Amino acid sequence: MGVGKSTVGELLAARLGAAFRDTDKDIVDTSGKPISEIFIDEGEPHFRALEREAVRRALAEHPGVLALGGGAILAEETRELLRCLPVVFLEMGLTEAVKRVGLDAPRPLLAVNPRQQWRKLMDERRPLYAGVARAVVSTEHRTPDEVVDEILEVLELKQS
Repeated sequence: MGVGKSTVGELLAARLGAAFRDTDKDIVDTSGKPISEIFIDEGEPHFRALEREAVRRALAEHPGVLALGGGAILAEETRELLRCLPVVFLEMGLTEAVKRVGLDAPRPLLAVNPRQQWRKLMDERRPLYAGVARAVVSTEHRTPDEVVDEILEVLELKQS
């Protein structure tokens, strides 16, 4: 959350001459409502089902750069689909997350005690992210351009 997936993804896609797609945006477009409302109205299990389908569809249809929602990695079937792809885990620490997100934004999983919840989510998710990622790239104290430079280098990708 707040790590810069969309910003970095859009910039990376532009540098590669590829299209960019964000599965969170796909979910919002398909459902016609913000993710926070899906959580409130239908609950997290329903959202996770929408997310699994959005990721499956995007991976099947989209040949460019893809940003996944922070919890997409929780689904085993999603992790299986990602294992053979050039996945990059963008990471940052709690202090940076507070600066970027403020941890008071409308993020359903951070509604109560956001700092503690953020730590808990990252403790659960970090091993899952690392398990499918070819590279781990920190976004802390770096510009999106610097992050993209490192991604291009570690994945040995050529710019268009």
